[in-house]
Amino acid sequence: MNNLGALVWIALGGAAGSVLRALVGMALRTSFPWATLLINVAGSMFIGWLMVRFGSAEPVVSARMLNLLAVGFCGGFTTFSAFSWQTFDQMLKGQWGAAVANVLLSVSLGLLAVWLGFRLGRA
Repeated sequence: MNNLGALVWIALGGAAGSVLRALVGMALRTSFPWATLLINVAGSMFIGWLMVRFGSAEPVVSARMLNLLAVGFCGGFTTFSAFSWQTFDQMLKGQWGAAVANVLLSVSLGLLAVWLGFRLGRA
């Protein structure tokens, strides 16, 4: 599959994932971020299923489906799914130190970056 074709599949999936994320967010407006939690958990479960289902499929079909659904849809729906899959993949490969480092660094640096952006925005 050429790069342009891959980008089209990713864009289509990303648009669908983004719209679904917005709809879930609109439907679940509460003081606790239940929508985000639900989206992150559902997206993580879906990407896990996708990687098993299409990871060993015929290469062209596999690439197209993974671009559409894993990169595009899950990326538009939640980037947490990619983070979860990559951490789990490191665990599967026995790279426990890298998995723990990925979790600790992603969460702590992400919170630090949000704080920094918040501070810069208020300056």
